[in-house]
Amino acid sequence: MKNKIILIFMIAGLAYSCGPKGTQEAALSLSPEAGTNYKQGQDVVVKLKYPADTKPDSVVYLLDSVRFASKKDSATITLKTDTIALGPRIITAKLFQGGKSQDVSTNIVLMAAKAPEEYTYKVEKTYPHDTSSYTEGLLYQDGYLYESTGEPKHSKLLKVNLETGKPVLSAKLDSQYFGEGSAIIGNKIIMLTYRDPRVLFEFDKNTFKLLKTSPYHVGEEGWGLTFDGKKLYTDDSTNRIWFLDKNDYHATGYIDVYDDKGPINAVNELEYIDAKLYSNVYLTDTILVINPKTGAVMQKIDMSGLWPLKNRPANFDNAQNVLNGIAWDEKNKRLFVTGKKWPLLYQVKFVKK
Repeated sequence: MKNKIILIFMIAGLAYSCGPKGTQEAALSLSPEAGTNYKQGQDVVVKLKYPADTKPDSVVYLLDSVRFASKKDSATITLKTDTIALGPRIITAKLFQGGKSQDVSTNIVLMAAKAPEEYTYKVEKTYPHDTSSYTEGLLYQDGYLYESTGEPKHSKLLKVNLETGKPVLSAKLDSQYFGEGSAIIGNKIIMLTYRDPRVLFEFDKNTFKLLKTSPYHVGEEGWGLTFDGKKLYTDDSTNRIWFLDKNDYHATGYIDVYDDKGPINAVNELEYIDAKLYSNVYLTDTILVINPKTGAVMQKIDMSGLWPLKNRPANFDNAQNVLNGIAWDEKNKRLFVTGKKWPLLYQVKFVKK
């Protein structure tokens, strides 16, 4: 799949003179230098420079178009980053003089304050898993697993008996759809599709009757999906996780996923557990624990060896049928993981390395 990182470069502010017609442009510059990296919690010292003969009435500073400070001169401003979401952030200075304004902007990249904690896993129990299921979304509620699967002509929504791995209810998507992530909202199951045609399905949770099909265009592609009781989270093949309104599914915001070294791309299947986001990283044996407010990677779990390569069939497509699927049993505090077309579902516990 194609990964794209949304990079924001310096927005050049064209500064025009506030004096009479015919005077030259007043040169403005803003530090720090565009593209400078900072760790969350590190102060950003912002300074506007302008010609000596410029006498501003005021200077207003904005972070991503939201005002955070103002001055009447070129004194430095300190931007606190403790609670700012990670990723590229645009800083703009607006100089006001004589009823006119001039803008100049720069940008910084904010990364996690510290390296994520390293974890591994312990298998507590195993259950059968249908080897025809190309797992995209995985959920647990009311004693059953709910699984959304992908692949053209084979995409389905399943209600699965945990002990047997057999479906007790299923709904097959039309052949043109490639199924992706899913989430439960009340008595509905919401399910995305991957690429064109990109749609969002609403199913009745109890009967799997299709209630509604809506066009869906948030992000680059449809990937993972989860619900925190108030809003949905979805990802799209990049390091971005979008927030969706639970009623009409429009985007209301986003976070970008970063550790202390940079962006983590291809965040995939999502699960909301105890006020944190858990995510598979596509084509890897890694699960991330992510701060849902800032995008900071708090923990990395190494799942390698969960289903050892030496135990797999000779003709098994290891390149495509990777670890994917995280489900949480809130009542009994059980965590389940599996992979695409894997024969087992694993009840695991994460342990610190």
